[in-house]
Amino acid sequence: MLRQAGEQFKVRLDGFCGQSCSVKAHDPDMSKPSRPSQSRATLLRRVSLRCMSNLPVRGRSVLFPSEYYPTDACNYSRMGYRVIAVRKRLISQTLPSPRLSPQAWLNLDRTASVEVTSEENGYPIESALLGDEKHGWRAADAGIQTIRLIFDEPQKLRRIWLVFEDTENTRTQEFVLRWSADTGHSSREIVRQQWNFSPPNAVRETEDYAVELPGVKTLELVIVPDIKAGEARASLANLRLA
Repeated sequence: MLRQAGEQFKVRLDGFCGQSCSVKAHDPDMSKPSRPSQSRATLLRRVSLRCMSNLPVRGRSVLFPSEYYPTDACNYSRMGYRVIAVRKRLISQTLPSPRLSPQAWLNLDRTASVEVTSEENGYPIESALLGDEKHGWRAADAGIQTIRLIFDEPQKLRRIWLVFEDTENTRTQEFVLRWSADTGHSSREIVRQQWNFSPPNAVRETEDYAVELPGVKTLELVIVPDIKAGEARASLANLRLA
């Protein structure tokens, strides 16, 4: 089995010396590949020297870069070694924005009218309902805000997708989702949720609810932007329904 340069391997030394170590990539004692013809005792002696050093212990396994091994790893298996390839890659610490999976989302501009308690200039409610997360909706005033969707015809909802974002304020937000089979005279609570915004780390809340709601005539979202009654204003980056 051929191994590419740069791959990492874990080698288990069964029944040997009771401990293990990690060998550095540029260790002068291990700078050349071990030949398959070397005896197992010779190889174990070379590894035992490293076990006596202050290198990190990894259970009963030793981690080697692939350049220290013959291209045919089967020779190590025949000598009693267990060779395991460890696949790895570097990733960014910045989390990508969650993406919606393909689905038949409702066209809210065609199927419903909307009521909202306030909106700031440049941040209208349709920005959140039609997928424009760069702006979204923002309230013109501080305090509790209500967004109410009234459908032209009763809808069967299976999924509710909500995105909130705040890169400026440290606060605890609470929202409540309710639905009604009429125009809101007898509503039922779907979920009540709190979220702690704390820039620069916790700045985005994404909620994806799987529901079974038949005959929805009204869907209401009530947002308390700060449960401590601060001056923060409510906002909504995205609301999608299916």
